[in-house]
Amino acid sequence: MEEKMGWCSWGIRLLSLFAMVCTVSGIGANWGTQSTHPLPSDTVVKLLRENGIQKVKLFDANYDNLRALGRSGIEVMVGIPNDMLASLANSLKAAEKWVQKNVSTHISNNNVNIRYVAVGNEPFLETYNGTYLQTTLPALVNIQSALIKAGLSNQVRVTVPLNADVYASSSTLPSGGDFRTDIHELMTSIVKFLSENGGPFTVNIYPFISLYSDANFPAEYAFFDGNASPLNDGGNLYYNMFDANHDTLVYALQKIGYGNLPIIVGEIGWPTDGDRNANLELARRFNQGFMNHISVGKGTPMRPGPIDAYLFSLIDEDAKSIAPGNFERHWGILTFDGLPKYSLNLGTTNSGALVPAKGVQYLEKKWCVMNPKAKLDDPQVAPSVSYACGRADCTSLGYETSCGNLDALGNISYAFNSYYQRNNQRDEACKFPNLSIITKKDPSVGSCRFETMIQPYYAGAERRFGSLSIVSFLILILLTAL
Repeated sequence: MEEKMGWCSWGIRLLSLFAMVCTVSGIGANWGTQSTHPLPSDTVVKLLRENGIQKVKLFDANYDNLRALGRSGIEVMVGIPNDMLASLANSLKAAEKWVQKNVSTHISNNNVNIRYVAVGNEPFLETYNGTYLQTTLPALVNIQSALIKAGLSNQVRVTVPLNADVYASSSTLPSGGDFRTDIHELMTSIVKFLSENGGPFTVNIYPFISLYSDANFPAEYAFFDGNASPLNDGGNLYYNMFDANHDTLVYALQKIGYGNLPIIVGEIGWPTDGDRNANLELARRFNQGFMNHISVGKGTPMRPGPIDAYLFSLIDEDAKSIAPGNFERHWGILTFDGLPKYSLNLGTTNSGALVPAKGVQYLEKKWCVMNPKAKLDDPQVAPSVSYACGRADCTSLGYETSCGNLDALGNISYAFNSYYQRNNQRDEACKFPNLSIITKKDPSVGSCRFETMIQPYYAGAERRFGSLSIVSFLILILLTAL
């Protein structure tokens, strides 16, 4: 590795064209699976390989996905969901069974290149109200013990992906960084354990969330263009939020005596829809800016050198919870069917562009829309839209979203079609009382795409999800339009 990085440093001075290729060839991506119609696992692995993505982070241990990753050479971080932490914390035997089934078997039988086990996913979010405070560390300890017993502890490391809210600065400068008071002792114990067992600190950093949640956040500071006024911290200049946030963590680690613990950026990205600041141009600007920023291997003021990072995320997920915001279903650099959303050069393909999924099978090109003969003031309109959106995905509707310019007829049609497509174009899914009709004329307009669904992939397409809390939101749109 040192020899390779030395060559890259020399190459940077000679040919900037190769800088991104040689230092960011290991860029990772998160592969989420909360989709009603997931792409086949083999298709996704082919996507990863053709786009030169050499690392993937999973949120569970889905057998088909791990099997498909076999013999691909792609480094895998396999995840343990939060709802499994209690059982693994309370039983070493349960941890040993989990490792045997989800790690050992895949390594030995399928040649999957598993390098990390992610124990939980942001378990200390303040919104969880302490649910996982008592189980995360014990689960981490038991998984490590299970890896040791399986003879894999030198090959597979443990980590805990944490949200950046586990630390903060007392002075608004990175040097004031320290772990949250309520979990300070726990974080110290976890960091100590990771250090003793060769595990990295995995952190998820989201400048978009700062912009979304704080109207006074300086927007330019979220990006990497150098347009923001720098933050001067004892001579270290911070021109963007990522570097400042990252180094706030470094200072927090230093304060507890582990300033050299390796750091992985487990999630970083920008959504493309569902909010006024979530669009294609800003997502391209952020993700390309991030790639350019880390491509030269400069690192941050407190951590010079290459940055180990996983983009969030590879593909949109239409069944994710929208509790944090409607943007949650639109983080992908690719659409649900594997198409690039915008121009993005990861520095890993010969073309300098994202490669789309190949061989994707779609349902028939037909859509469910509002019958032109129906009346907007029909009393069945509101409950029908409520029903459709509650069981499908209407997060592209709203102020300054991709479908924000639709009229009332368009909004209703979008809701009907979303439900129709999610239900595999079954005839009964387009029988809203005297309101709907099936058409073969694509109703997409401008930036608003009326989707045709991909063909179901085994049982995943038949799952049903609970009602979503966006009904009042859409009814408000309709009333405004009316």
